[in-house]
This record gives sequence, structure tokens and C-alpha cells, in this order.
Amino acid sequence: MSDAAATDLTGHLLIAMPDLGDPRFAGGVVFLCRHGADGAMGVLINKPLPDIGFADMLDQLEIAHEPPVPPVPLCYGGPMDQRRGFVLHSAEYRGRAGDALEVGGRFTMAATLDVVEDLARGNGPEHALMALGYAGWAPAQLEGEIAENAWLTCEATPELVFDKTMETKWEAALASLGIHPLMLSSTAGRA
Repeated sequence: MSDAAATDLTGHLLIAMPDLGDPRFAGGVVFLCRHGADGAMGVLINKPLPDIGFADMLDQLEIAHEPPVPPVPLCYGGPMDQRRGFVLHSAEYRGRAGDALEVGGRFTMAATLDVVEDLARGNGPEHALMALGYAGWAPAQLEGEIAENAWLTCEATPELVFDKTMETKWEAALASLGIHPLMLSSTAGRA
């Protein structure tokens, strides 16, 4: 078993390499909610949804809200199940539904409306972003993509996930590894 296959990357960020062949992930940063022998699941955290804001989403879901609506970023989460919404938020908040996925002690992923309703009322988590859709990998698929130099990985910190603007997350994630984008090569090294 390779080191990549043995490493659980749950709670880490995937940073798309410049030559990643899939345009849906170009310049992308993916938060991995789950990673194991059965595959991986995550959401892109730096691809804003065009022409829709959180208030628009609340209107579509018929969730009552009054101004000011909190500035919750909405992202294209990935190509799978794009009609489904996920809220990635800070771990201090506990939703009413109780079926959220805790990730690494610092993050929680929820797919229930109670979090969205609480955000609309100003009673939600301190930090949150909402993603429509998700990215998924079959068993060993992600490990293969990492071995092919499609992704770099780094630890997900609340600052990288929530405090950076969507436009700066890719470069900030690279900088957390001490890498400047001009240093990147599409050629994987072999020892």
C-alpha cells in the first residue's frame, strides 16, 4: 500500500494543480469531509455561484429572513448532486437535527435546513459557507490523482476555509505549504 493510500486526508484541503485536466476543478480548493478505503467526499470552497446570494437562496427555500442577511458565501461544491446543499461551518455550533458530520474537531458539515434557518435568523455558527453539490471519488481514485500530481494537500485551518476570500483561497492554501504558484510544475517527481 502506498503512503497516499495509507493517509486519511479527512479534514484536509486538496489544492488543484495548474494542469489538472478537469475544468470544473481548475484553480480549486476542496475541503475533504470524508476520506477512507471506500472513497472520498468533499466540497469546493472557492468557486462562487454566479448570480445568486444567500438571501436569494433563502427566498428559494422559503425561509423567512429580515435584513441584514448574514454574508454566507455560496459555492459550487462539485459536480455531484448539485441540487443538494451542504453547510460547512465552525464546530462551536450544534444544529437541532443532530446528524451533522464533525470533521477534525474544528469543522462540521451539515446537509439539513436547521443550520440554514439559524443562519437566516442570526443564530447560526460563527463561520459558515454553503455549497451546492459535492465532489466524490471512488475507492483509490483520489490516491491515484494525487500520485499523478493532480492535487497537493494541506491541513485545513479555519483561517483558510472561512477567513480568506474565494479569490485568494487557492494561493493562500499554496502559501501555507511555502509554495508560490510560479513554482508549480505539472511533472511529478519519482525517486
